Amino acid sequence: MAMNDNDTPLDPTVFLVVGRVWDNEDGLPEDAIPVHVLLSAPDDDSAVRKTLEALAGEGFLEAELDQIGVLTEEPEDPTYDDAYQDALAGNVAVITFKD
Repeated sequence: MAMNDNDTPLDPTVFLVVGRVWDNEDGLPEDAIPVHVLLSAPDDDSAVRKTLEALAGEGFLEAELDQIGVLTEEPEDPTYDDAYQDALAGNVAVITFKD
């Protein structure tokens, strides 16, 4: 667990990665499935790597990541409640937005 200069535990950095995935090899734009991924990681590069590994583990064959950012507080949108808690616990939470 990371500590600050006062030996107080630091909360993990929770990243939000936004992108699109495909579950087929054709990868046509109209077949894209929007995703949001919440996870804790030490830096951007690790967050991207863990995101891609999680998406592959979910069976997605192709992914395009559009944005990455750091969440400074728990999101107010209830869509992210469980995902945020999962990210704090060290898991990678994948939210898909299918029609």
